[in-house]
Amino acid sequence: MNDTEPVRYKVAEAARLAGVSASTLRLWESQGLVVPFRSVTGHRQYSADDVARLKRISWFRAERGLNPAAIREALEAEDLQDPAADAAEAGISSEIGRRLRSLRHASGKTLDQVATDIGITASSLSTLERTSQGVSFKTLHDIADYYGTTASRLSGEDRPEASVLVRSGEWRAWPATTPGVTVQLLAEGPVMMDCHRFILAPGATSEGAYSHDGEEFLHVLAGRLELVLDFDQFFDLGPGDSLYFKSRRAHSWRNRHDGDTILLWINTPPTF
Repeated sequence: MNDTEPVRYKVAEAARLAGVSASTLRLWESQGLVVPFRSVTGHRQYSADDVARLKRISWFRAERGLNPAAIREALEAEDLQDPAADAAEAGISSEIGRRLRSLRHASGKTLDQVATDIGITASSLSTLERTSQGVSFKTLHDIADYYGTTASRLSGEDRPEASVLVRSGEWRAWPATTPGVTVQLLAEGPVMMDCHRFILAPGATSEGAYSHDGEEFLHVLAGRLELVLDFDQFFDLGPGDSLYFKSRRAHSWRNRHDGDTILLWINTPPTF
């Protein structure tokens, strides 16, 4: 494990640290109180932030006798009313999460309101705001669209001080919002194209179709990608294959290779 990789706890470890049973954690997840990170293989993994949240949930339930809905409201109130907690969190939360929280606060909406509008759970949105992780690629697009922005802008790749030259192996990456999906920046700044290098772990998927303005081009460098347009046109792309399409066409994708699939993906104008 490298120095920047976050600590992850399995269900049993997180339950022990929170002082509850593993079945209780699964119950709280079904009630939308906490949404753990999922590995590529689907296993639940809890961060240190998640464990701290679990302890607060346990306290609210045992000491104050709150039901799940009231606990969600109490946790949201703590997020809004405790600037010190926000400041401490800013040190470990990455850009996308911080920017999404700022957009929500500026809109005057609660986690529940935004989550209902988008069609996800409030705890999933809370996890994204705190850790920049835990949602599908489609959901990330839907949230950005909801706020009238793009995932690329949320990642900070349009910063004006960006260099025009990006050396091989020095690509800056988006926060790891989606398990198994790494997005590396091949060009930054206020440009007319989103230029990305995608690395998709085995089984990685968009988890649904999305669409937006513009046109896009992708070129597979390694592995195998299945891309579906308009829900009924299937393209099986291997190394050296390219595809160009209008971004308004609903598109979804998944890695069909038993290893990483690596591809170049360009959107113009920068609307993802």
